[in-house]
Amino acid sequence: MPNMTGHFTGRSTMQTVFSLHDTTDHEMSIMEVRGLQNSSDDNWKDTKITYWGTADLIRGCGAEHGYFVEDHANGDRDFGTFEGKLSSANGQATIEGTYRYTNGTGKLAGISGSGKFKGRLTSPTEIEMSWEGSYQLAAGTRAA
Repeated sequence: MPNMTGHFTGRSTMQTVFSLHDTTDHEMSIMEVRGLQNSSDDNWKDTKITYWGTADLIRGCGAEHGYFVEDHANGDRDFGTFEGKLSSANGQATIEGTYRYTNGTGKLAGISGSGKFKGRLTSPTEIEMSWEGSYQLAAGTRAA
């Protein structure tokens, strides 16, 4: 299984936040984030990523989970899920979690693999993230 690392910078393109009234500072949100990532693996260099996440936060901390799509320069795509924990300390919001590939198209059809990510919000609408993981292509498939 090839190992890889990468970096992602993105911006929220849509976001809705609901204030809940069951406890102080309880919010649920849904957002779409888009951006460009780079990787140690040539197959993931300059891929465009879009992810959709939901978060359940109390006083800025809680769980997030969602789905992602990565669009590769050759037209292939990979898809997956993620889950993480959001934290807030000293005015800095951070996220840490795991991701898992669920499928793909073209040479990435049948991809499997997983990894970890860490990130931070650099503004209310911008995020920086680093990740590491590994993947396996379906038998007889080779990403070029």
